[in-house]
Parts: sequence; C-alpha cells; structure tokens
Amino acid sequence: MTAAEQVKEILEWAKWAPSGDNTQPWRFEIVSDQQVNVHGFDTRSHCLYDLGGRASHLALGALLENVRLAATRFGLSTRIVERAGCLEEAPVFEVTFEAESLKEDPLAEMIKIRSVQRRPYRLDPLTPEQKNILESSVGPDYRVLWFESFSQRWAFASLTARAGKLRLTIPEAYAVHRDIIQWGAQFSEDRVPDQAIGLDALTLKLTHWIMGRWERVEFFNRYLAGTLLPRIQLDFIPGLACAAHFALVARAVPRSLRDEVEAGKALQRFWLTATQLTLQLQPEMTPLIFRQYATQGISLSVRENAQSLAERIAFILDPWMGGKEQADRVVFMGRIGCSVSAHARSTRLPLIRLHWSGTS
Repeated sequence: MTAAEQVKEILEWAKWAPSGDNTQPWRFEIVSDQQVNVHGFDTRSHCLYDLGGRASHLALGALLENVRLAATRFGLSTRIVERAGCLEEAPVFEVTFEAESLKEDPLAEMIKIRSVQRRPYRLDPLTPEQKNILESSVGPDYRVLWFESFSQRWAFASLTARAGKLRLTIPEAYAVHRDIIQWGAQFSEDRVPDQAIGLDALTLKLTHWIMGRWERVEFFNRYLAGTLLPRIQLDFIPGLACAAHFALVARAVPRSLRDEVEAGKALQRFWLTATQLTLQLQPEMTPLIFRQYATQGISLSVRENAQSLAERIAFILDPWMGGKEQADRVVFMGRIGCSVSAHARSTRLPLIRLHWSGTS
C-alpha cells in the first residue's frame, strides 16, 4: 500500500468517530502523503444541544484520537497541531504522520465496532477489573464517577426522564429531532435511523406521524400525555436496565476549545475500551446540557417554563456530581452495561463527501 493509500485508509477508519446526531463536524484536506488538515465546524447556530460548540468539539477530539489510533495500523505516529488564528467555530488541526514502526494499538480494531445501543441492557454489574481498565483508559487528567446501585440507577433514570420531558416539549428541540431522524431506515449515513432510536414499532409509527407537524406534538403533549410513552421507553426503562451510569470528570473546568477536544480524546478511549470489554454504551448528555443553560443563564427556549425546568435539572444533578464545582467539570455522562450490539446504527458519509472544499 502506498503512502497516499495509507492516508486515505487512516481517514476511512477515523471518520467513524461519534458525533451528536451523526453530524460529522469535520472535513479532510489531504495536503500530502504525510499531512492532513482536519477542518472542524460546529452546529451551535441551529442546534439546541451544541451549546457553545461543546458537543462538536468533543466529537472533534474523538475524531483526532481515531486518527492517532488508525495511524498505528501502519506503524505511524501522529503530530497534531491546532492552527493559530482560527475561529472557535471553525478550527483547523494540522496532522502530520511520521514513520516510527509503532505496534498497532489494540483499540484501533474497535473503531468501526463501537456504536450506540439505546435499548435496555442486562443488569450484570461491572467487575472491579472492568472498572479499573475503564478508569485507566481516560488518563491522569480525568476520572470516572460510577452510579451503580438500584437507587442510583432509579435516580438517574428519573433525571433523564425529566430532561426527556423538557426535550420533547420545546420547539427548539423539535426542530432538531425533525431534521436528524431518517424514518424507515436501519442505517443512515448522515442522520440517526429511526430503528436505532429505541422505540417499539407501534410507538415509532405514531411518533413519525406526530412529528410531521409541531401542532400535532403540542396537541398530544397537552391532551394525551404525549411525552409519557417515549420517556418510559427511551429514558426510564433503559436508565434502570443497565450496569451503571457514569460521569467523566476533568481535573479542571474546560474553558477552551483545546480543553474540550482533549476531553473528546479521553471519551473516545473510554468508549473504545468499553467496546473492547464487550460492553455497550449510550450517551446521557441532555441533563448536562440543560444544566449548562441554567447555570450560565442562557435562554433555553421561547417557552416560559423551560428555564425553570432546566434549573430544576441542575438542582437535582449537582449533588450527585459532588456539588456545583465538580459538576462544572463533568464533560460527559452515559450509561453502560452488557447487551447485544445494536441492530440499527448511524454509518458515515463516504470519504469523498468529507473532502474539504474550501467552503465546507
């Protein structure tokens, strides 16, 4: 395989990084057989869940970690430098590949296997060995908080269901959900297939019809308890049916693009390590995101009660994280456990469509 072919193969693997709603906020500029520029972008201007571009920055970090891991398949090391002077909304990372005869990192093989499983898991607890391996994967600048007991899982299931009610009753979130779901699909290159959401077939059909118009959503929410069934299926039952909930906590409050990208790298190592241990994972970021709106005093929605609901979520979440100071340092939340692999999942755009055109 030529050096040029190796670079393309590295990017073919790297593109399988996770991103919010499968937005894939990166484009690749192949400069030479030794250099690739990764052009990032974020969706803060139109996505409720990308407050300050944080979700996109985490995804970029996961992508860059995948680049590093995939390069080891060819014995290459990587030198990654953030280009100075770029807007935070459009960062550029210059990646240089250097031959060092490295051994392939075992996590590289997990890159394409890793996925989101949104359905219930078995209740088998994590072993001390599994937790030690996962905690070691994130490096010295991060630590993992575990919430494993029944009462803790009940509390987090209730919290995610509370966030689910807020998520399902504000028009800003509806606009995101309407655009990111690909209906009638098992796989999707640029969205989330409806079969991967976690609803049963009948509820899925009803949800598809309801989401056709915001007026239908409002009617069902107001008169027919429209959020109840989705929250039970998507939030509460999965929240109970898992080995544990967890939080990834940084040593210091992330304050810059670099901090958030580094957090994304740590998250990706954690997730790939979980995959290596045959564990499944699902992000639980909405309580954390809504908390950020509340604590930073940023308006969440045109709905008058939305802000007070977000403040309530923050009030409930902070004590579980050990207080406000530590909650400010949480970069990711999720649930984890043993389960079969997801039968439906988001795939990725072909590499040709991820090529940086100069205007992407």
